Amino acid sequence: MPRRPQDNASPGGSSDDPPKAKLDRKAAADAAWLFRYLHPYRKWFIPAILGLFFTAGLSLVFPYMMSEIAGGSLRGGSVSLSAADVSAEKVNRAMLLLVGALALQALIAFFRIRWLNFAGERALADLRRETYGRLIRLPMAFFSERRVGELSSRLASDLMLMRDALMVTLPQLVRHGVILVGGLVFVFISSWKLALVMLACIPVVILTVALVGRRIRGFTRDAQDRLAESNVIVEETLQGVANVKAFTNEPYETARYGTAIERYLTSALRSAGAKAFFIAFIIFVLFGTVAFVVWYGAGMLRDGRLTSEEFLRFVLFSVFVGAAMGSLPEVFSQLQGALGATDRIRDYLNEEPEDQSGEGEPSRLRGEVELRGVRFRYPSRPDVEVLRGVSFKAAPGERIAIVGPSGAGKSTVIGLLLGYYDPDEGSVLFDGTPSTEIPLRHRRAQIAIVPQEVLLFGGSIRDNIAYGKTGATEDEIVAAAKKANAHAFIEEFPEGYETLVGDRGIKLSGGQRQRIAIARAILADPAILVLDEATSSLDSESERLVQEALDTLMHGRTSIIIAHRLATVKDADRILVLRNGQAVESGTHEELSAKPEGVYRMLAELQFGTAV
Repeated sequence: MPRRPQDNASPGGSSDDPPKAKLDRKAAADAAWLFRYLHPYRKWFIPAILGLFFTAGLSLVFPYMMSEIAGGSLRGGSVSLSAADVSAEKVNRAMLLLVGALALQALIAFFRIRWLNFAGERALADLRRETYGRLIRLPMAFFSERRVGELSSRLASDLMLMRDALMVTLPQLVRHGVILVGGLVFVFISSWKLALVMLACIPVVILTVALVGRRIRGFTRDAQDRLAESNVIVEETLQGVANVKAFTNEPYETARYGTAIERYLTSALRSAGAKAFFIAFIIFVLFGTVAFVVWYGAGMLRDGRLTSEEFLRFVLFSVFVGAAMGSLPEVFSQLQGALGATDRIRDYLNEEPEDQSGEGEPSRLRGEVELRGVRFRYPSRPDVEVLRGVSFKAAPGERIAIVGPSGAGKSTVIGLLLGYYDPDEGSVLFDGTPSTEIPLRHRRAQIAIVPQEVLLFGGSIRDNIAYGKTGATEDEIVAAAKKANAHAFIEEFPEGYETLVGDRGIKLSGGQRQRIAIARAILADPAILVLDEATSSLDSESERLVQEALDTLMHGRTSIIIAHRLATVKDADRILVLRNGQAVESGTHEELSAKPEGVYRMLAELQFGTAV
């Protein structure tokens, strides 16, 4: 059963920052959740990470060997280098060790980069598939409260941030972490007194990371939200570019997009300001500390409390430690952005999908449809009761037309039949069985809809017809097209059934799109057919061809016909008139036209000047 989101629970909304302890637990939970997707590829990921630790450790060979080479030449605080004091054997041995370490580091790096990319890309591909699969299975209530542009932006940009975190930021974090820890070990070995002086700044750095990093994460998530809003505008205006141009609203849309970009820019600059302060502070503390320690160590060297080789080793490793710590703020800020993206993706994956139970082929319905005392409010408009005790029954093979003024609840009836929503009160029954007892996928598999605005996917005509029955044969597709009066115009195209329809079917006329939609419905072979204003926007010739195809499609099937144009429902077996969410009249065209004060007669007179 579709779940209705709480009115105050919106993944798109913002909330106050949680306490630091909760934030830490949330970040750890996000990281653990992401690494779940790496588990199937651990035989590549784990060796890659171990190789990353090993190559990072090999980086420490360079400062150590340099101190071995240069330190031996320093005597009594003198810094002049004398070839006589440095043995050729020591230099050659050090150089061979350096070359060997670099060669080994390069070899391991080659394989660990390949393995990390293999595991990471496959894990992210799994996550992309799961996220899309979950989105496509969420109930209509979810989509009615969100814009398509936002969702597509999230699926693209947020997952890309997570990819960068896994493929770029994580290796940087491991590398700098190993260099930092290993460098500190060698610093302590060189001079524990100087090391304690240098490490006195560590608590300040950690406190700054905790406080500023928390704000950076909030700013980054807010910037991602604003960017998604701007992407929504781009997607909507490009999809409706004909309307934009028809109303000469290019300046308006440009200004609207500019406003959205300004909001994003404000959030991004706030984030950049926090990052800039963070990095500037770390640079000042780290390199100021290094400079102070070198000055302090020079005094120890003059006093003889430190040898020249220890001092040089300390300086070289201090530079490595400082560089590693100086890089960590940027790495942490990137991680904060990725964790913000992870929050959003987890929000989507935590949404409850529609019930997808029901194995095997569904039993064929006879086609009896009944609404019994149905009351309904949309989740996004709980204060408006759209349907107020609607009841009607369609026998198998019967044609029921539903008419009424705009807002009467006609389209809502379709949504309830298709299981987009469940009624607040009353029930929907098929062959006398409550809809809640029929698996949703089985119910929808036996209902086909031909809407007023046909959405064709951007593939070929064959692909769009076969959408009604995946795996249909060529003969089945052609037979369906012929029954829908579509085969003739399809054959006129140079590429026939392989003709690409363009984005949303833009390369085809309205009548052609309708006939392809009818062919799709014929191929689906439904027990119940829903026609939602299927001929309302067509010219006379196209309407004639579409109506002939619809007559073929409706033969032997229960048909629910939604119409504003009453001329299209005159031949219905029964007409149900809705007004203000209630069924106020029911009967044939002749019966309803004969009622002097009837709603149907009034609608007919408004359309034709006299009852038809």
